[in-house]
Amino acid sequence: MPESPHGEHGRPPTRAERWAAFRESPFLPATVLLLIVAAAAGLFAGSYTFAMADPTPHSIPTAVTGGYAEPAARRFVDGMEKALGASLKLDAYDGREAAVRAVEEQRVFAVFEAPAGSRTLTLDVSGASGASVAQVLAESAGKVSKATGIPVVVHDLNPLQKGDPRGLAIFYISLAAVVIGFIGAIQLSVHAKELNPLERIAFIVAYAVLGGFTIAAVVDWWLGALRLPFVESWAILALTMFTSGMVFTMFNTLVGRWAMLPTWGLMVLLGNPSSGGAVSWPLLPSPLGTIGRWLPPGASVNAQHTAVYFRGHQHALPFLVLAAWAVVSCAVFVIWRERHPGGRPVRPAHAAEG
Repeated sequence: MPESPHGEHGRPPTRAERWAAFRESPFLPATVLLLIVAAAAGLFAGSYTFAMADPTPHSIPTAVTGGYAEPAARRFVDGMEKALGASLKLDAYDGREAAVRAVEEQRVFAVFEAPAGSRTLTLDVSGASGASVAQVLAESAGKVSKATGIPVVVHDLNPLQKGDPRGLAIFYISLAAVVIGFIGAIQLSVHAKELNPLERIAFIVAYAVLGGFTIAAVVDWWLGALRLPFVESWAILALTMFTSGMVFTMFNTLVGRWAMLPTWGLMVLLGNPSSGGAVSWPLLPSPLGTIGRWLPPGASVNAQHTAVYFRGHQHALPFLVLAAWAVVSCAVFVIWRERHPGGRPVRPAHAAEG
């Protein structure tokens, strides 16, 4: 017989009884998800708009050589800072070779040269260091040159590859590794729920290795958008996918079915806009430029960016950041594996023998 819509003895249900029934129904989690999705849509749009819609320089590290203390050079620098609305963080180098090496090591974004005895100044930008920064510097240099009457020649020391004229391909492949990394872990939690901890980690490693290879192969071999140092780029993408998958698995252990919320917040709402992939870190709002380097998406972009455009100058920090997130996530999952909603009970030895 169908349940009566009334309470005991046919009376109308009380408010407490209606709430208890609603709480036990599928409508409560559906309502919560409705509100979460609506809020997430706004936060997603807001986080990317805040970080990328109006990139503004704050402080741009710049190498200087030659007679930069001369009046014309100082006037040009002052004009640049006024045009940029930001400061050029000037670091003096003994010669051009040392200044260019600083660009290759990603310690500065440009080289400003004021040759002694010459009225013509030289500004060497580096598109590979950050397309948005190079564009802002080049455009401002042209305006300041016209306003001050000081000739300036602009060169690009390290231009972007032909298939990636806006410098976004590295951001896209890193974004793919991050998003597919945790989506893979979500799918394992749904379709392979019975996997035990080591089995789950092994499958995340497997899809990370295969997925990283596929991303690199499609972008390089098929589309030809980037000429990758294939093995290194593959390794970075695989480590990124594994880390992202384990981050979700960690949150799945800690907060159960709501693990998508902190994963999405950390990796997508905060991590991707602050990664420096779409907008270089000197143009990001200051907190994002600092935080981004310590999150998996930013570490992945930094490692990939150096591998592609600054070969021979790779840094350990991005790999240490990715490894730290992966190790902590694995440790939380393994230590508190009883809290993870997946797994299967271990059969007693005597039961297996029987």
